[in-house]
Amino acid sequence: MAQIRTFKGRPALPGDVQGSAEVSHIGFNTCATYVDVMISGTKSGVCQDHDNKDLFGRDLADKVVCVPQTIGSSSAACLFMTICEKDIAPKAMLFANHIDSLAACGLLMADNWLDKRIVTVDLLGPDFLNAVITGNTIHVRADGTVEVHG
Repeated sequence: MAQIRTFKGRPALPGDVQGSAEVSHIGFNTCATYVDVMISGTKSGVCQDHDNKDLFGRDLADKVVCVPQTIGSSSAACLFMTICEKDIAPKAMLFANHIDSLAACGLLMADNWLDKRIVTVDLLGPDFLNAVITGNTIHVRADGTVEVHG
């Protein structure tokens, strides 16, 4: 019987979604991840960040991306809008720590200007990343409750 672990975070961009987890235990570098989208305009959600061994080469489109926080350049905000516009964005971004201002800016801009929401929850805590494994089914609820099935 599959175990369900439940975590409660802060819904930055609330929504009710379910999907397959992609997990990184290091900071998510939005620019390095989507460098091909930025430079060559490719329409691929595959992570290009060679420094992120957890996610490199994995397709993040329509997934629930679980990270401690994001890191990297200020162009990250625009990249969140770009991946939403190209329909290669994750379904959700789940942060163990506080969401940073660059990720918050980009996710809010995509939500407000493009009407494309990446459901976002932060403050899920350090135990969250220890409980979730790539491939687990994740159910995110609008109140910030996150269920990890597996």
